Amino acid sequence: MAMKIRLARAGSKKRPFYRIVAADSRMPRDGRFLEKLGTYNPLLPKDSEDRVKIDLERVAHWIGHGAQPTDRVARMLEAAGARPKTERNNPTKGAPGKKATERAEEKAAKAAAGAEAASAE
Repeated sequence: MAMKIRLARAGSKKRPFYRIVAADSRMPRDGRFLEKLGTYNPLLPKDSEDRVKIDLERVAHWIGHGAQPTDRVARMLEAAGARPKTERNNPTKGAPGKKATERAEEKAAKAAAGAEAASAE
């Protein structure tokens, strides 16, 4: 069974609250889970100690049994000191899209044409 340690959303509309759970990866996000491992309240300030609460012993137990934390939960575990920090690098995420690249090329071409016209005079 493929296990995940992930967030399960609770709370009302526009008031998110998440449970950190160990669940079968085939189950829906808010569906059946095996154990609740903690909570995450994104509405609290970042320096609040109640923002993220995790039972690190149980997380270590599930990781020992092969559970994989999702990216967001892995970041929380890194902040809690339960996992070593990993280097993240996604240089293509910040790159402009296809249309923005085309607009930048057109603008550069117009600027170059304008500079040539000014130097020819």
